[in-house]
Amino acid sequence: MLAEPSRHVVDPASGALSAATGSYEKRLRDLAGVYGDAAAFDAACATSGDRVVYKVEDVRPAARHGDLIFGTTFMEPGKIADEFFVTRGHVHALGNRPETYYGEAGEGLMLMESPEGEVRILKIAPRVLVYVPPFWIHRSINIGASPLVMSFCYPADSGQDYDVISKAGGMAVRVVADGDGWRDVPNPDYRPRGPDEIAALYTRQD
Repeated sequence: MLAEPSRHVVDPASGALSAATGSYEKRLRDLAGVYGDAAAFDAACATSGDRVVYKVEDVRPAARHGDLIFGTTFMEPGKIADEFFVTRGHVHALGNRPETYYGEAGEGLMLMESPEGEVRILKIAPRVLVYVPPFWIHRSINIGASPLVMSFCYPADSGQDYDVISKAGGMAVRVVADGDGWRDVPNPDYRPRGPDEIAALYTRQD
């Protein structure tokens, strides 16, 4: 039996996706351990821990090989100390699965890191599509003064591994405000992966 085709409308202002079948949101308090300045994070949580940093709406037709998951991310502007708001970030549980992100509104970055610790940073803006190749760990960052809205798409059987970042003490670099712009700085808490950890990430495929 063939699946029924569907049509979905993205609202660039709100990130709302028509006929979405799932959604979730991450509040500031949910992002403990993500930002470098723990004291600044704790102070922000004391006054606005319930603040929604980002929310996701998606459609998951079937969690099997050959299908797609697609949706939208709406991310508020903000900083913890001088570090911009970010998503938790992940690598796909099946590492040889790619992902695309398309800018709908706002200004952001896709921070990517290879298992060996190489870093790539690509800018996202309206009508800009970013391709995240297989095996790259990735995290979205809102560097603008308005919400960052993106649509995304990835294979339905990809899965997500969020612990890959926390186990390494974060990603290799952090993105911080620099005047009216941004810059990346080394993450002093970063622990490079050993040969066995790197090899294990590359074996997670089918």
